[in-house]
Amino acid sequence: MSFAAAGGPGSSAFPLSGGRRGGDVLRDARVFVVEDEFIVAALLEDRLRSLGCDVVGPAATVSEALERLAVEPVDVAVLDVNIAGEKVFPVADALEARGIPFIFATAYGASGLNDRHGGTSVLDKPYQERALEHALRAALQGRRR
Repeated sequence: MSFAAAGGPGSSAFPLSGGRRGGDVLRDARVFVVEDEFIVAALLEDRLRSLGCDVVGPAATVSEALERLAVEPVDVAVLDVNIAGEKVFPVADALEARGIPFIFATAYGASGLNDRHGGTSVLDKPYQERALEHALRAALQGRRR
């Protein structure tokens, strides 16, 4: 499913970040990036900042992502499915348990997801800026409901 709010409504250990101006859900949103490819992570960070987001990470391993998630406030996450040869699903499970929406990013489409996460939003790599913006807005607006 493309661009649907992942994770669904729910409360989080960390509330949505304050400081949003003009009601824009992306303004100052804390976006957690889990990506092991430096160039891809840097490009994603640039795009997120141009949308007004604050970037958390990137985390380049599943264990690093879980450690950061335990201490960093996060509003939404963009998760590469394959991180250093390991599937990112434990991070997705931790986000889901906290009610934090997330988007999977992969060049392989939804076929790379397991059954448990098959209905989660998938962002195709390489990222298209408008698709990234749309997916983030949908995820954050779904969380506010």
